Amino acid sequence: MELKGIIPALVTPFDAKGNIDFKTFEKLLEFQLARGVSGFVPLGTTGEYYAMSDAERADVLRCVKEVVGNRALLIAGTNSSCTRNVIAHTETAKKLGYDTVLLAPPYYALPSQEELIAHYQAVLDAVDVEIVLYNYPVRAGVEVGFETMDAFADNPRVIGIKESSGNLLRAIEINKRYGDKYQLSCGSDDQALDFFMWGAKSWICGPANFMIDPVIRFYNKFNAGDLVGAQEEMRKMFPVMANLESGKFVQKVKYGCELAGVPVGDTRLPLLPLTEGEKLSLADAFAGISA
Repeated sequence: MELKGIIPALVTPFDAKGNIDFKTFEKLLEFQLARGVSGFVPLGTTGEYYAMSDAERADVLRCVKEVVGNRALLIAGTNSSCTRNVIAHTETAKKLGYDTVLLAPPYYALPSQEELIAHYQAVLDAVDVEIVLYNYPVRAGVEVGFETMDAFADNPRVIGIKESSGNLLRAIEINKRYGDKYQLSCGSDDQALDFFMWGAKSWICGPANFMIDPVIRFYNKFNAGDLVGAQEEMRKMFPVMANLESGKFVQKVKYGCELAGVPVGDTRLPLLPLTEGEKLSLADAFAGISA
């Protein structure tokens, strides 16, 4: 798989009773496809996979695959807290038509780099999929370190890394160390322009759920060589990015969908809905994009 373009890390819509709202899911997918996204990642961090049963996770993957078909790249989030469960979720994804998965280190276990290498190898041995590594140490508790990346640099089935550490120097070092051995995908939203300048070809983007128009404009301008225009689009988006990064990221992305005209419901506990003040702050920042 070639990782390119804007790939929304999808929210999971819930109805008033907290059940998955598949009709709204279809509406959200079509809304984004119509605006030119390159692909989707269901069941990533923004998708609240950790708050779902195994059956619900399978239903989400099935829904996205049935709606999207072959119209865009599809990368399944199959992460869990242990290798056995990751393999089970990856097997389910494969059966449902996903050939590529996004995998952060198992959370809470805090594996060493040696253990992390064994974890990824076990998944590769068990299921015939490609893997996009996901470095998000603030969530996983450990980093996908260079020792792990070295171990898979020549493995054609470990195709890239979503870099979400917030450390731009690490993204630059990935590009320097590995060149085309790993496809670099931006996972630090407020650094997207910098990532593309340093070799990223894709942006796996939570804010694209609701800021899809400016995100697509940014990508198209950068891809056309209009660096000044791309910078201007990022400058417009930056107040929203700063608001998102200040806390309650998933809740704010979901409320942003409401502001964009596609309400997707609230988050599941333990995440609480935004306060009215938090909603107003995000709405003010969002309004500035089109000002």
